[in-house]
Amino acid sequence: MKNVVIPTDGRLTELIDQARAGDQSACAAIYHRFVQSIYRLAYGVLLDSQDAEEVVQDTFTYALRNLQRFDEKRSAFKTWLYTIAMCRCRNKRRRKWLPIITLSDIIEWPASPEPLPETIAEAHHTREVIWSALRELSPKLREAIVLRYFDGLSYREMADVLGCPQKTAESRVRLAHEALYGILSGQRDVLLEGVFEHE
Repeated sequence: MKNVVIPTDGRLTELIDQARAGDQSACAAIYHRFVQSIYRLAYGVLLDSQDAEEVVQDTFTYALRNLQRFDEKRSAFKTWLYTIAMCRCRNKRRRKWLPIITLSDIIEWPASPEPLPETIAEAHHTREVIWSALRELSPKLREAIVLRYFDGLSYREMADVLGCPQKTAESRVRLAHEALYGILSGQRDVLLEGVFEHE
């Protein structure tokens, strides 16, 4: 497989035009540019690796076949793609009860080079506690936290993806904060790390 050049934002419009014209290398470049972000979003919402992978495939299959529907005057491409992914996450969630996941299913976050054993243990503990807390949130609040913190979307972008007013997006993040602080009240070490900060 030949190397794929991952596009910068400056080249994205050009690549979208090329992909619309049927250029498969442009489609591949768009896929590689966004695949990790879409997987992060899907996993954070669904908390299941297999379901997240299916959402990723469904999202890109639909998006790349329907690029003519993307209107850059109405939204950024990332927002359009996230909206498709969120819709598929919700469909997936409606079709099945989510299973209880084990630690082996948790996404591996990048580690610093040759971390100390105690650093690995602390990071592992923090991930375990956070994922456990996220499972206790309602789907709407979990969506808000994932979009805000896993992908750093602004409230305006969140509102576009979630299909709600900006004030509603802000409210969901605030309610999620309150719920998480209640769930994590016995885990002061996690709270002190500032994983989810009040705004």
